[in-house]
Amino acid sequence: MRTLGVEITGSEALLCLLSKEEDVFDIRDIRQTRFTLGNIGQDTDAMRKFHFDFAKLVEDYKIDSIAIRQRAHKGKFAGSAAGFKMEAALQLIDGTDVKLLSSTEVKEQLKRNPVPVDFADTGLKKYQEQAFHNAYVFIMRKTYGHEDAEPAE
Repeated sequence: MRTLGVEITGSEALLCLLSKEEDVFDIRDIRQTRFTLGNIGQDTDAMRKFHFDFAKLVEDYKIDSIAIRQRAHKGKFAGSAAGFKMEAALQLIDGTDVKLLSSTEVKEQLKRNPVPVDFADTGLKKYQEQAFHNAYVFIMRKTYGHEDAEPAE
């Protein structure tokens, strides 16, 4: 299972590709760890390019699923319009399971199933940490189910 963790901040999508095969996690290198939406998503050509480039990345790396941290619709920590446009563009990629994860769900899953390695030892950049957590939580949720994501002993 190859999962692309995505953290959308402003007009950027930060990425981390994580795979799990036979209970072994593997952080994969990808050619691009961030996408920036030009002109804050107000230009149709920029949106098409963003969607095409992202879909091509998904196709090239044979990504099964995308895990995105959900942002608030209103309030102090509300997401930007460009962020919601990027989210929609990702959801429209054919043949890919896209899941929005709430912040509460991510925190609960990480508490229930802590990451077995210190983030500093992963070799990822600091800005990829939330994307990594999104991918990890999605894989744990898929592996152990939504309600009881406790590892079998």
